Amino acid sequence: MENLKDCFQKLKDSGLKVTPQRLAIVKILEGNTCHPSADKIYNEVKKKYPMISFATVYKTLKVLAEIGEIQQLKIVEKKVNFDPNTDPHNHFFCKKCREIRDVFPGKKINLKEIDGHLIEKYQVYFYGICSKCRKQN
Repeated sequence: MENLKDCFQKLKDSGLKVTPQRLAIVKILEGNTCHPSADKIYNEVKKKYPMISFATVYKTLKVLAEIGEIQQLKIVEKKVNFDPNTDPHNHFFCKKCREIRDVFPGKKINLKEIDGHLIEKYQVYFYGICSKCRKQN
């Protein structure tokens, strides 16, 4: 995520009011490397704002993704997770503990064009057993 002031201005420009609940959603995401789902974000915000609806959380996340402030990850079937790091990077999903982690293989992939197609963004997902789970066995 860019700085919070720019993020809030982009939310305003997209037609959303910047409410305390939406501010809480953005603050939960800022610097978050856990790749939370909408449910996790909703449950966290609900602690401070019990009247917030899931629809408000989901709409805010959708707009944040549309304006380029977060990435939507569809790494787990029937579930969407969110990543505030919009720089190109890859993700690893552990089949055992079900955590999503950022991974940075040795070479940085800098794709701009493939076979004449202009590449604007890409997502690479790796699946397996994480190092923490491997050590436990």
